[in-house]
Amino acid sequence: MPAYFKPQGSIRKAPHSPSRDRTRQRIKFSDERVCKSHLLNCCPHDILSGTRMDLGECLKVHDLALRADYEIASKQQDFFFELDAMDHLKSFIADCDRRTDIAKKRLADTQEEISAEVAAKAERVHELNEEIGKLLAKAEQLGAEGNVEESQKVMDEVEKTRICKREAEEIYRSSMPASSFQQQKLRVCEVCSAYLGLHDNDRRLADHFGGKLHLGFIEIREKLDELKRIVAEKQEKRNQDRMKRREERDREERDKMKRRSRSRDGRRHCSSSREHKRKTRSRSRDKRHHRSRDRSRDRSSKSKSSREERTSRDRDRSRERTHKKRSYEFANGKSGEPSSEEPEAGEI
Repeated sequence: MPAYFKPQGSIRKAPHSPSRDRTRQRIKFSDERVCKSHLLNCCPHDILSGTRMDLGECLKVHDLALRADYEIASKQQDFFFELDAMDHLKSFIADCDRRTDIAKKRLADTQEEISAEVAAKAERVHELNEEIGKLLAKAEQLGAEGNVEESQKVMDEVEKTRICKREAEEIYRSSMPASSFQQQKLRVCEVCSAYLGLHDNDRRLADHFGGKLHLGFIEIREKLDELKRIVAEKQEKRNQDRMKRREERDREERDKMKRRSRSRDGRRHCSSSREHKRKTRSRSRDKRHHRSRDRSRDRSSKSKSSREERTSRDRDRSRERTHKKRSYEFANGKSGEPSSEEPEAGEI
């Protein structure tokens, strides 16, 4: 028999030892030894306590003070304990469903085989029994809360359902032999895996559907559905946050690449500018050198031309003086012929 479903008589709760109490005082709610389902108020050991399926004391630490600490801390930080609690409840419900399947198979092997048509009629009686039991449990709860008018309305629905049940039983009885009809036909409750009889009276049905065991299993299953929804929403949110962070990192990386590219372009521009300035200075120096050389050439050419002009002027002056001298001698009666004492032109 699975550990979850030990008979009530065989369960002995161990007393709290001083060492365990000291351990509880030392640990925090985030410790692995603390029951996360207890922190979320959904541990099956707490919910089914006192029923015929009492599971005994949980192997992990249960402490209301730790739950209070968790409720305060969870307002500031998400500890994601819902995932641990969901796994715990899924394991428990899966074990309960296996027990239900085993009980169904055992009933199919022990009870008489009936046709599909007769089985459908018996199933209809079972469904009406369940409806009556749930309505009676609801009416009793409303009456205990003091809501008499609502409780009376529910009891009116119970009477209508009883009429439908009697009609369904007549149809089922007419399709079965008297001996077979008297045999108790059982059914397994899909919620808590308990056995239900086809001929159970209203009190028995009300006690079952309004009992702590059945309501406890309903609470556990509803809590499991809620945890699944919460975990799915948080995982979706985490995935969105992860994608957002990845996009931000990619955007930052692209910005860095752009800044690096602009920096490289700036360095290349500076290098090009320096090279352009260097070439400009070189060309300027070349131009200055050419201009200086041209001016030197011009000065040399002008100096040579000036010397030639002076030489030409000197020759002209010399000829002019010689001509004046001869003219003067001729005017004073001297022969135009050169004297024997004077050297002739061309003589030294």
